[in-house]
Amino acid sequence: MKHRTLIIAGIISIFIYSLSSCGTSASGDQVSIDKMGLQDTSVKRGAYLVTIMGCNDCHSPRIMGEHGPMLDPDRILSGYPSTVPVKVPDMKNLQPGSGVFDPTGTAFAGPWGMTFAANLTSDGTGIGNWSLKQFTNAFTRGKHMGIDEERNILPPMPWENYAHVEEADIKAIFAYLKSTKPVQNKIPAFITPGQRK
Repeated sequence: MKHRTLIIAGIISIFIYSLSSCGTSASGDQVSIDKMGLQDTSVKRGAYLVTIMGCNDCHSPRIMGEHGPMLDPDRILSGYPSTVPVKVPDMKNLQPGSGVFDPTGTAFAGPWGMTFAANLTSDGTGIGNWSLKQFTNAFTRGKHMGIDEERNILPPMPWENYAHVEEADIKAIFAYLKSTKPVQNKIPAFITPGQRK
């Protein structure tokens, strides 16, 4: 019984030691949060986050490539192409509550009307003149143009999913978007349900 108690005490000691050494490197130095990348606000991290969060899925126009639709390399993150005439789809044949993408993948029609993906590049027609506060307000609170008094950002932008994104990640995303090639592209205004362009 005494031998068994010693073994249990030894296991508990090892467990407590392992807990106390969490966040400590092999050399005994504390591992900072920065070394783990959790406070990384770099452009490189922002590019990584924009990629894995699927921002290009809606904000980058597509062109037909050798293997099917592909992102237009000249218009990455520039939103709905202003050179493409707006064509509001006939919603009568859609199931109630459903929506449809246009061929560029940057315009969306549904019960809310028709919305156009924003230009996220560093150009003045994009977010080139935005402040970090304005971007945060749009990204995490869903305010159009990042302005409190504006309407909410409409589908399919999933801003509700980003409501609790870490501040460092928002700064990194913003830094990356501000570093992008500026693409001059003023997107059309939102079209209300039943309004025809």
